[in-house]
Amino acid sequence: MAANAQENRKFLGRAVRYLVSEAGVRQFLDIGTGIPAAGNTHEVAQAIAPESRIIYADNDAIVLAHARALLTSDPRGTTGYIDADLRDPEKIIAGAGEFLDFSHPIALLLVAILHFIADDDDPAGLVAAYRDALPPGSYLVLSHGTTDFHSQEVLSTAATAYSTGAARLALRPRTAIEAFFADFTLEPPGLVQVPLWRPDTKPLRPEDLEKIGVYAAVGSKD
Repeated sequence: MAANAQENRKFLGRAVRYLVSEAGVRQFLDIGTGIPAAGNTHEVAQAIAPESRIIYADNDAIVLAHARALLTSDPRGTTGYIDADLRDPEKIIAGAGEFLDFSHPIALLLVAILHFIADDDDPAGLVAAYRDALPPGSYLVLSHGTTDFHSQEVLSTAATAYSTGAARLALRPRTAIEAFFADFTLEPPGLVQVPLWRPDTKPLRPEDLEKIGVYAAVGSKD
């Protein structure tokens, strides 16, 4: 679990750097940010383009308290926060519209969040609602835990670790994760294990890669 979390965080940084440096994105909507740690979206983006505008959304009061205390924006850009649940796209989109210009491309970040959304809450429908609000030229950055690489024993252990919390784990196979990118065009290298998405360091050894049960991809909206 620790290895998955670390590699997921590295993917976030690489994806944001790619979008700012190569795709020219200057607006980010990061949903389910979690408690701030090193390499937050606004830090990565504004280090390259100080004028970048980043909006975080989370429904955890502790997360929001930490965010407001620790996440300070470059004065040339914007960093804002919305107290809202991923499952309320209308509220998040409306709140983001106070900070972001929806006539220009926006990167939507759903990093390690959808595997906490049960099938009953229609995660694909939620992604589609956000997608439809994004203007052409926007991007979806997504990572998601999967059932594809580990034994049932390991998967059961992971599920048990989250069984007593508010968020239950809903790991999914590759085909279900690919479906979240409907009407997005995947950027190379497509949907891969997180360490394999445009790595900027020495690749993991095969035995270490076997520990990583998270897929990741970046897709563009035409």
